[in-house]
Amino acid sequence: MSATSPDPQEQPALTEPFEIGGVVISNRVLLAPLAGIGNWFVRLQARRYGAGLAVSEMVSSFGLHYGNEKTMNELMRIHPDEHPVSMQLFGQDPEAMESAARIAAASGADLIDINMGCPVPKVRKTGAGAELLADPELALDLARAARAGSGLPVTVKIRSGLMPGDRSGFDLSVRLVEEAGVAAIGFHPRVAKQGHKGRPDYAMAKELTEAIDAPMIISGGLSTAEAARVAYEESGADAVMIARGALGYPWVFAELTGQRVDPPDPAEVMDELLWVIDCAEDHMGTERAGRYLRKFYPWYLDRVDVPKLVRSELCQTAGLDRAREIAREIRDGVAVAPGFRRLSFARSVKKDVRTRS
Repeated sequence: MSATSPDPQEQPALTEPFEIGGVVISNRVLLAPLAGIGNWFVRLQARRYGAGLAVSEMVSSFGLHYGNEKTMNELMRIHPDEHPVSMQLFGQDPEAMESAARIAAASGADLIDINMGCPVPKVRKTGAGAELLADPELALDLARAARAGSGLPVTVKIRSGLMPGDRSGFDLSVRLVEEAGVAAIGFHPRVAKQGHKGRPDYAMAKELTEAIDAPMIISGGLSTAEAARVAYEESGADAVMIARGALGYPWVFAELTGQRVDPPDPAEVMDELLWVIDCAEDHMGTERAGRYLRKFYPWYLDRVDVPKLVRSELCQTAGLDRAREIAREIRDGVAVAPGFRRLSFARSVKKDVRTRS
C-alpha cells in the first residue's frame, strides 16, 4: 500500500500536506503538465489559487542538453513564488536526460518529472512519451539518469498502457518505484490509444495505489472540482492532478482546497485574463504574446456571457492593446448588466453589417 495512503475510509482530506521524496507539498491538489501551456505564469496562477504544486509543460531533454536558447531561457524560467515546482522532461536518451535533469536542478527545480504518457504521434515516434511503455528497461534507465543528474526526487507521469487491455503502464509504474527509486507516480488510467476519450479506469488506479510504496497522483478526466473529488475517492489516490479543468479556470484549485464555493463573476474572470496578458507580454514580448494568447482567450470567454461578435473579435486580434481594451469592456459591461454592449462593440456590429451587405 502507498506510504501515504491509509485505509480508504481514512483517506486524507485534499487540504492536508504530503511529501514527495522529502519535498513537502502543502496540499493534495496539483497542476498537471500542460504541453505548450504550462510556463511560469500558468504555474504561478495555479499556485496563487491554491495548488500545492505545479508541474511545467514538457521540456525536451535534448533541448536542454544541447543548450537550445528558447528551451534554456523561456522553458526553464521559474518565478520565485512558484516553489516547490516540478520540471517535466521528455526524451529517450539516458545521457541527455541526465544532463537535462542537472540543468533543470541548477535552474531551481525542486522536483524532476519524466513524461512517459504523452500519446501524441510526433512524440511517440521518437521513442519518448507513452512509447517508453514498450521499452521498460529504457524507461528505468531514464529515471535513474534523471536522479543521478539532478540529485532531486524524480516522479513519472504515465499512462496505464498503449492499447485497450494493455496494463504495461501499471507494471512499469511498480518497477519504476521499486527498481529506479521513483518518488511518486502521476497515473493517467487511460491507454495511449484513447487519448482523452472514455472514462478513466479508477479501479486500476486504486490497484496501483495499493501496489506501490510511493504517492500515486491521479490524473485524467478531472474537468471539474466535483470530478476531481470523485476520482480521488474512487482511486484512493494520494493527490489529484488537474490539467484541462484548470484552463481559464484557476478557481478550481480554490474550490478543491476550500477557499471558495461560488464560481467567479465575469469581472473576476476578465481581471484574471488581464493578468495573463500582462504576464505573457513580459514572458515573450508583445508580438509573440499576441499570437500565443489566441488559444487562451476562448478558455476565459467560455466563463462569461458575451455577444458572438465580441468573442470573435477578441479571439482573432493579435494586438495586446486591443485585447486589453476588449477584456476591460467585457468586465465593465457584463458586471453591470449581462449581455451589455459598449459603443466599441456597436461599431463592430455596424462594420460587420456593412461587410455582409
